[in-house]
Amino acid sequence: MNSENRRRATTTTAAVLLAVLAIALAACGGDSGDGGDPGSDAPDYGPAVAKAPGKLKELYAQGGVLAPGGIDAFTEQLDSVRGYPVVVNNWASWCGPCRTEWPWFQDAAKANLDRVAFIGVDGQDEDAAAETFLDGHPVPYPSFADPDKDLGNAVGATLVGGFPNTLYFDRNGELVYTHQGVYEDQAALEADIRKYALGES
Repeated sequence: MNSENRRRATTTTAAVLLAVLAIALAACGGDSGDGGDPGSDAPDYGPAVAKAPGKLKELYAQGGVLAPGGIDAFTEQLDSVRGYPVVVNNWASWCGPCRTEWPWFQDAAKANLDRVAFIGVDGQDEDAAAETFLDGHPVPYPSFADPDKDLGNAVGATLVGGFPNTLYFDRNGELVYTHQGVYEDQAALEADIRKYALGES
């Protein structure tokens, strides 16, 4: 192989390795990735929160904060909204794919605040980083810190790999579906909310 062919082969190999690395980082199993800054221009949740019924209005009164108490407080919150379907967004501030789907959760929550309970669980994160992210990317629901990834054990879910994960609970508090990984697009998230939270075909 002459020097020109060796140079081309080396360039091709490097390009393939970079592509594989990009795919691995996108899985968000431990590296931060760069998901840009989606979700900083949040919807106006006020009118939707005002229309929410009692239990949901109490939940959304805590919107946009990292609530104290960790996973124990999360399970108490889950019990407190029994009677409504629940969508749990398991995220981390350092997770690029989590940031990608964040504005989809903002829009989906706004559209369903009067009939679905949304709750966040912030996994393997620093509280300060999570709070800074929430300040800049508001959602109408609270999140709870889960530094040791105890969410799966707490609710009987098998969570494999990294973040994000989306968990769906029925009105009786039973886990009915877990979507692991980032959603392909907002339409896919909305379809799962209709199917698993609202029971629509």
